[in-house]
Amino acid sequence: MKRCQWAAEEPNITYHDQEWGRPQHNDQKLFEFLILEGAQAGLSWVTILKRRSGYKKAFSDFDAIKVSKYSQQRVLKLLQDESIIRNKLKINSAINNAKQFLKVQEEFGSFDKYLWSFVNGKPIKNKFKKLSDLPASTELSEKLSKDLKKRGFTFVGPTICYALMQAIGMVNDHTSECFLHGK
Repeated sequence: MKRCQWAAEEPNITYHDQEWGRPQHNDQKLFEFLILEGAQAGLSWVTILKRRSGYKKAFSDFDAIKVSKYSQQRVLKLLQDESIIRNKLKINSAINNAKQFLKVQEEFGSFDKYLWSFVNGKPIKNKFKKLSDLPASTELSEKLSKDLKKRGFTFVGPTICYALMQAIGMVNDHTSECFLHGK
C-alpha cells in the first residue's frame, strides 16, 4: 500500500490515513486545525502532531468560546506548559483567532460555511505525482489568507492557509500513487 512520501512513520502514518485531506465540516475540528496550523509555522508538522494532545488540553478541547476568554494570566500559564510550543505570539494568536472565529460563525452561520465558500463547497482534487510537486501556497490560499487577515486573524499567511486547506480536505493533495488519492 503506497502512501504520500511524507507519511513514512508515526504519527504521520495514522494522521495521513485517517484525517489528512478528508473533508472536514465540524467547526470545532476546523478551529483545532486553525490553531495547530498556526502553531506549526516555522516547525515540522510532526512536531505539532506529537503535541496535539497537549494542545487539546491547553486550549480547552479547542472550544473557541472558552479560548476567546483566556486572560493574560492564562497566557503566562501556557508559556510554562511544556506540552505545547511555548511561543507568546502563537499563543496570543490562538486567543485572538478564537475571537475572530466566533465573529465569522456569527456572520456566516458557521466557520465551515465561510471556509468552504472559497471552493464552492467542493474539494479541489489535484493530481500531483510526487511530494516535490506540491505547492507551498496557491492563488486560492493567498485569497483566503488576505480575507482572514482582513477579518483580524493572525498566523494565517498563504502557506499556513494552504496547509489548512490540505488538512481539512478543501484540496486533495494525496499524490497520484497514494492509495487515498482517488477516495
